[in-house]
Amino acid sequence: MLACSLPFSGTFAASPKQFQDVPPSKYFAEAVYDLSERNIISGYPDGTFKPGNTITRGQAAAIIAKMIKLDTSNVKNPGFKDVPTANGYYKAIAAMTEKGIISGYGDGRYGPNDPIKRGQMASILVKAFNLPRYEGIANPFKDVETYYFPSHGDNILILYKLGITGGTSPDKFSPNAFVTRGQAAKMLKATEELKPAMITMEASDLGLDEITLLRANQDDSDLFEGAFLKGKKGYSESKIQLIPLKEGKGKFVVVGTIANNEVYKKYYAHIKKENNELKLTLEETEDFLPTTAELSVSDGKTKEISSQSVQSISLSTMDGKKLTDNMKFKHDQYGHSVSIAIEQPGQYIATVLFANGEEVRYGIEAKTNKTSFYYDMKVVKEQLSDLFDVGATYNIGKHTIRTKDAEQIVTITRDPGTNLFRAQVTGQKEGVISIDFEHNIVEKSCDDTECYVSDWIGISVVVERVGSIANVTMRQLIDS
Repeated sequence: MLACSLPFSGTFAASPKQFQDVPPSKYFAEAVYDLSERNIISGYPDGTFKPGNTITRGQAAAIIAKMIKLDTSNVKNPGFKDVPTANGYYKAIAAMTEKGIISGYGDGRYGPNDPIKRGQMASILVKAFNLPRYEGIANPFKDVETYYFPSHGDNILILYKLGITGGTSPDKFSPNAFVTRGQAAKMLKATEELKPAMITMEASDLGLDEITLLRANQDDSDLFEGAFLKGKKGYSESKIQLIPLKEGKGKFVVVGTIANNEVYKKYYAHIKKENNELKLTLEETEDFLPTTAELSVSDGKTKEISSQSVQSISLSTMDGKKLTDNMKFKHDQYGHSVSIAIEQPGQYIATVLFANGEEVRYGIEAKTNKTSFYYDMKVVKEQLSDLFDVGATYNIGKHTIRTKDAEQIVTITRDPGTNLFRAQVTGQKEGVISIDFEHNIVEKSCDDTECYVSDWIGISVVVERVGSIANVTMRQLIDS
């Protein structure tokens, strides 16, 4: 028993400086001696540590439970058929299982005497030490799978990103190789030291009954990383992690429930460096932030107008109240549009004055979105009529306006003896109207590798509105 179980987590069998087989030159020596001095691991009665021996799943549970100061005094029986209450690792295994840190095999066993594998160890360390659940880590290992469940791949990559452990070669991690005592000591010590500053919150910390989702703002991804950890039913609660990356002010939204009602809570994340360490504090808010409305200056058909020709933009409410004659605006890098910032919800009319004296109006609608700091924006460029020339070479026969009550939205005409269609906005509705051709137009195009056939069956007429501003656009209707 002493040889197979106690030496890794029991009473000292030798002073740490007397381990005959752990010279200071070994890469794991510092970790072995540090953990030994803290009475987390120990050696054998003969004065050795046996760093090359494997450790078992039971030993790993006992060591880690002790290291993270897990309460093992009052535990729930996990029901593993090979871990009776008399087992020396029972309390540690039960406590770790109850926290959702470890689990057994599919056949109801835990395998306390099985040597632990590198992949298994990675998953246990990530959960036990609550390491950040980074996503999108580049995978250098050919033998690490992250796409299929069950897999330890995601947790292996977290250890790799943090520098806790590398592979057995540049492109292999060997997830099924056994962990030795020396390696285990090194991994445990490195996990303690390399875990980044971060905060973890459960539902009760945020005044919620349950957390169901975290929506971190993508614009703030350089300030902090946010992760949602779904709890294991019956064992652990869902929680969120926030890992600060640099100083600044970020934002995120938590979705949760109170009394079975869905609730959205918005927070600012204030990140400051204190004593050379990043600290993150939270501020709950109901703020909405100025949101960009993009105004296209090109009609995409007959003319191209550069945004550089925009002279000024005036803004008024939809009911005609003038807000400003000199709205600040930005050009997009390609000159196709300009953008303005809307600070309050509502409907607006933006009037763009061009260098040639032409004015174009845009309807803008800003709606609150409880899952975001920004408004949902709808922009409609005023265009009350549109033309669509199918082309004189095509025999489309008669046309049929398929959409019921289309005249309440738009008037559609066809110049006699031609394939030229005209659309004029009518009424106050918006919608999509379909015009069917009597004879479809089949077009074929080829590139270097393949040919494509499209079946042009008619015209789609799209009418959009924001308040009194309407836009009608005609385009091909292709049979999908």
